[in-house]
Amino acid sequence: MKVILLSELRGKGGEGDVVDVAQGFAENYLFPNKIAILATKGNLKQLEERRHNIAKREEKRLADAAALKETLESKAIKVDARIGEEGQLFGSVTAANIADAIKAQLGAEVDRKRIGRSQAIKMAGRHEVEVNLYRDTNATVVVLVGVDEEPETEEVEVSEEVVEATEE
Repeated sequence: MKVILLSELRGKGGEGDVVDVAQGFAENYLFPNKIAILATKGNLKQLEERRHNIAKREEKRLADAAALKETLESKAIKVDARIGEEGQLFGSVTAANIADAIKAQLGAEVDRKRIGRSQAIKMAGRHEVEVNLYRDTNATVVVLVGVDEEPETEEVEVSEEVVEATEE
């Protein structure tokens, strides 16, 4: 069944794309949640008229994703966790914990579902985590779990310069 996507659908396409999906998936999920509409002649004609607006929104989304990538790329965030013997954690560090730490330390809003960690972190140390920002735009964030290193952020460097300037 051919449908027109009204918003991004991971693995299928973005807004305005005409994709082929299973009938049950379309009728039970896409249509009720207003993620897609049926690709009829009339709807396809309306889509052609809206292409310019869709392209503008797509450019804005890509620009926002690039800006967020600049903010996140190669930054280190610290996640506090209780650590037992041999570096084993009591519990684990999940994608939700990482998303909360990114928001608190870097001030960037990241959806936990876009954090590309197949399993939770269960060992202390330094872990690289991939964050999918939008379609093909990804950023790598270093997660420090129970490590004494300070996260390297621009804010810390700026505050040290301010302290040095005030001491002189």
